[in-house]
Parts: sequence; C-alpha cells; structure tokens
Amino acid sequence: MKDMNKKEIAYERVLFFSDAVVAIAITLLALDLKLNVPANQHITFSDLIAPRATYLAFILSFLNIAGYWRTHHDFFIYIKKMDQKLMLINTVWLFFIITLPFASSVVSLHFGDPAAIFLYCANIFAISVCQNFIWDYSDLKTDFTDKKDMPLIEQSRFRMMLNLDMINGLIAIGLSFFFPKLAFFLLFFKLSFFIFIPFVNMRMKKKKVNEEKDQVE
Repeated sequence: MKDMNKKEIAYERVLFFSDAVVAIAITLLALDLKLNVPANQHITFSDLIAPRATYLAFILSFLNIAGYWRTHHDFFIYIKKMDQKLMLINTVWLFFIITLPFASSVVSLHFGDPAAIFLYCANIFAISVCQNFIWDYSDLKTDFTDKKDMPLIEQSRFRMMLNLDMINGLIAIGLSFFFPKLAFFLLFFKLSFFIFIPFVNMRMKKKKVNEEKDQVE
C-alpha cells in the first residue's frame, strides 16, 4: 500500500509540474508585447497598430498552448497511471511547449521570413507529435487508461484530433518554404479541424444512434 501511494503521488506531481510549466510558457508570451516608442514621447494609434505581427504571433501561440493544455488535461481524465517512459515523453512535450515563446518572438520580429515561419511550424509539429505519443503509449498500455468510463466516440475524437493536428503541422512546414505567410495562417485557423472534425463527429453520432435503434428492434 505504501508503494502504491508513492506512485500515485509521483503521478500527481508530474501533472502539477506540467500545469505549472504550461502556465509559465503562456505567461512568457506576454513579455514580447512591447511598443517601440520612447517613454518621453506620446503614442499614437498607429504606434498601437504597428506591432501587428507581434500581436498575431502572441494570439496564435496563446491559442495553441491553451489548446494543447486542454487536450493534455482531457487525456489525463482517462490516463490513470504513469511510468518512466511516459514521464519522459511528457517532459519532451513540455520542452517544446516552453520553446514556443522563443519561436513566437522570432516570428514577430521576422514575420514572413521562411526560416522564422519554418521554426514556428516545426515547433508546433513537434508538440503535436509528442502529444500523439503521450496518448498512443498510454492507450497501448491497457492498464494505463480507464476504457470503461471512456465512450468510443471520445476515443475516436482523440485519434482524429491528434492525426489532423500532426497533418496540419506537417503541411505548414512544407508551405513555410514557399508561402510562409500562408503556412502561418494555416496554423492560425487550423482549417483541417474546422472542416473535418464537425463533419466526422456528426457522422459518428448518427452511426451510434442507428446502432442503438437496431439493438432496440
């Protein structure tokens, strides 16, 4: 019993640590929000609008980190155990989360440059891949996830979301060499999610309703 309690505490500490690191990363984004106007001069509305690339990079990074944290949180509603390998994958995920403010600052200073957009897209793709590994590894360990309390539609949603996120990041990396601004906005809007997820969710719900009707009959 004593050993089990130690493992449970370690599991919770990893989650608390992860939340803290994500909170730090999302806070660091705000440090890049600056106006290049001397303190002894009056600012104008054009001064407020001037760092628009910085604003865009901040908003995109904030939404991305918040979205990845939400997915991570949803994972660990069902993941109940953790071993050394899962902790390592989670740590790598945190590494790429904490480097996103740096990639965001590079984009804000060099918006439209292929190298800057590539760095940002690669960072996003790396987070997506790590997040996929977190779920896949836990899912393969049958005693790690609580499948009984997890609806099939939720499992399908996780898999679809992870795949689309990685595909979106990979496409953005490819576009960054030729159409860097388009690559950036592809990440911003995550078009694949808006197009495919509602459609697939609707089909899955319809299929489930039909199966329930067949069982009743």
